Amino acid sequence: MKDIAIIGGGAAGMLAGIMLADKGYEPAIYEKNDKLGRKLFITGKGRCNVTNNCDVETLFKNVVSNPKFLYSAFYNFDASRTMSFFEELGVRLKTERGNRVFPESDHSSDVIAALIRALEKRGVKIFPGTEVTDIMYDVCEEEGFEKSVKGIRVKERDGSIKDIMVADVVVATGGMSYPLTGSTGDGYKWASELGLEVKKPEPSLVPLVIRETLCRDIMGLALKNVKVSFVSTVKNKSRVVYSEFGEMLFTHFGVSGPVILSASAYVSKYIDNGLKLFIDLKPALSEEQLDDRLIRDFSKNLNKQFRNSLGELLPKNLIPVVIERTGIDQYKKVNEITREERRTLVRTIKGFELNVTGTRGFDEAIITRGGVSVKEINPSTMMSKKVKGLRFIGEVLDLDALTGGFNLQIAWSTAAQVE
Repeated sequence: MKDIAIIGGGAAGMLAGIMLADKGYEPAIYEKNDKLGRKLFITGKGRCNVTNNCDVETLFKNVVSNPKFLYSAFYNFDASRTMSFFEELGVRLKTERGNRVFPESDHSSDVIAALIRALEKRGVKIFPGTEVTDIMYDVCEEEGFEKSVKGIRVKERDGSIKDIMVADVVVATGGMSYPLTGSTGDGYKWASELGLEVKKPEPSLVPLVIRETLCRDIMGLALKNVKVSFVSTVKNKSRVVYSEFGEMLFTHFGVSGPVILSASAYVSKYIDNGLKLFIDLKPALSEEQLDDRLIRDFSKNLNKQFRNSLGELLPKNLIPVVIERTGIDQYKKVNEITREERRTLVRTIKGFELNVTGTRGFDEAIITRGGVSVKEINPSTMMSKKVKGLRFIGEVLDLDALTGGFNLQIAWSTAAQVE
């Protein structure tokens, strides 16, 4: 048997411990928090969106960064295998809207408890409250490697420093999202120190900051069944870089909600070049159909003021904001609205324009985009191509996906791939 140190007791680290024990290793998990799975505990709003009940091709389609790297990992340990694995651990699962998979209990703690039981059953050593401060290495004379791992340096609960000699290390430290859970970028630091390329970590699946202050005026307003389109302009050329239907939310700083979080994975890189968000408030209607709808609504409210004529079409809080955008006098009688003014209202409803100026920080990001470059990693074993004995799994890698259980699937799949 061969000792192996796993740095990080999150989703990837725990599953790696189980799998490595089954492969004949003697793994030990070093976790700087007092408990394992702190970030896993809050995923899926505390319910733990374990995976997405879909085929492998759908998994690939929902990976934003470097999906090809996951070819071997996904085919080796796909969503079906993940679900079977947790069912075998005694976690009963259910599939909800969007094929999202949750424990039947709706408690992420049940998933964590099952993983810990499996680790204990296999005799995996767990060292909570133990912070790894360094990965120690030697120059490697073996062809193909520049360095080789020789151990880790840890800071124990009492503050003492200890060197643990081990030739195999798995880095499962996560990214930088939700830093209060312990994701503080340690893995990136070690990778850089060991000469590996690290793509700049950035928040992803994160709310967007909007320039217009009107968002603050309507904060808390949720919109369902809208279409969002993001347009980037470079050298006077504009193009749609993302478009999707879904639900969104106005906040004191800008916009959030499922469709916005998913969009952030694609559009944040365009913000510095100028990025506009267009919201189609009535995507089921063409401009002509919406104009016909307005004519019908106006005919029922001919003697009312314009501001009192849109109650059946738009949410109450949104009406004054839309009217202001049109430039039409809100006190004008409906029967005085001109055809051109009605057309302006249609264009405003079909293309409510906002300017995106940034994203919220890692504190509010579901995941991290960027990390250890997958060019540095052997996809069959997760081992570094430069440092013998050093492996990276999970969110510390430059891999990210959309919401719906896909990011946890990356964690499970890469962890199961470790050799």
